[in-house]
Amino acid sequence: MDNEYITFTIGKKKRIALIAHDGKKMELIEWCQKNKSILQNHFLCGTGTTARMISEYTDLPIKGYNSGPLGGDQQIGAKIVEGNIDFVIFFSDPLEAQPHDPDVKALLRIAQVYDIPIANNRATADFMITSKFMDEEYEHQVINFRQKVIDRANTL
Repeated sequence: MDNEYITFTIGKKKRIALIAHDGKKMELIEWCQKNKSILQNHFLCGTGTTARMISEYTDLPIKGYNSGPLGGDQQIGAKIVEGNIDFVIFFSDPLEAQPHDPDVKALLRIAQVYDIPIANNRATADFMITSKFMDEEYEHQVINFRQKVIDRANTL
């Protein structure tokens, strides 16, 4: 089927979500400070406490959503679905149980569904932010969900 996929373009100016579990917040802040010269050229957003702390420690402008446990992960996920987030840096803590783990899993899943680059640790974030694609547009194919719904409705 010709319209099984649609092409999305990530622009030169990336819309980057920055998220960190409590045990990883300072690591993400340090990473942001180290990469401030790159990050300041992009639109930044993040979940509540993380966004506030990044702003305070680095002076980077960042739009804050709710705290993760209060729906912030879901807000970021919704922005991905709307096409308003291109890139996610999420320093997760694999050694600490998270009360809002289902929300985190939903966010990771929706990033995968929409083929959004996502880093869950410093090494991956370093590779992503130094990629040649940070300074240019990037086209990628995403499943045409609208067509999938139409096809499904026609079979019921």
